[in-house]
Amino acid sequence: MAQAEKTEKSTEKTIPRLKELFIKKVSKNLTQRFGYKNIHQVPRIQKVVINVGAGEAVADPKILEVISEDVGTITGQKPIITRAHRAISAFKLRAGLPIGVKVTLRGNRMYEFLDRLFNFAAPRIRDFRGFKPDSFDGRGGYSLGLTEQVIFPELEVSKIKKVFGMDITILTDARHDDEAKALLEELGMPFEKGK
Repeated sequence: MAQAEKTEKSTEKTIPRLKELFIKKVSKNLTQRFGYKNIHQVPRIQKVVINVGAGEAVADPKILEVISEDVGTITGQKPIITRAHRAISAFKLRAGLPIGVKVTLRGNRMYEFLDRLFNFAAPRIRDFRGFKPDSFDGRGGYSLGLTEQVIFPELEVSKIKKVFGMDITILTDARHDDEAKALLEELGMPFEKGK
């Protein structure tokens, strides 16, 4: 019994590879590059938000269950259902109808997801040359869109019931876009060359 508890505790304390890279290498490199005087000035990733909008859920709400299951498999966390704020008659949309799913990742799950995104999923994107470096929001946040979830290695292609895209937003506490870009580059995010 005590042996089982020890193995549970030891697996909980494993540090994700990307977090370890940040602690040992990235923070030192950014401190040298930008001349930070304090370790707390080094920008960090605060959270990653994955959002999937499914307009066809208005006609068939069961689609959200399929999408929610796939997003949960990709992120390792159960997504929440997002609902319409306003009624839009042109889309046959009423306020309060479920129209998508969203997951907010923090801590170790966030680092593990980003590691898989940068190193396994991104190279599987068709005609991938790197992420666009001009998708920063001016306050250290970066947004990107994926057209299909098939690129994630956690999903078996033969078992996918619906192909959908997703928006991924990486929020950092960097004050400027160049600091946020340097942080993401140091962590291994592939940006387009020559931009």
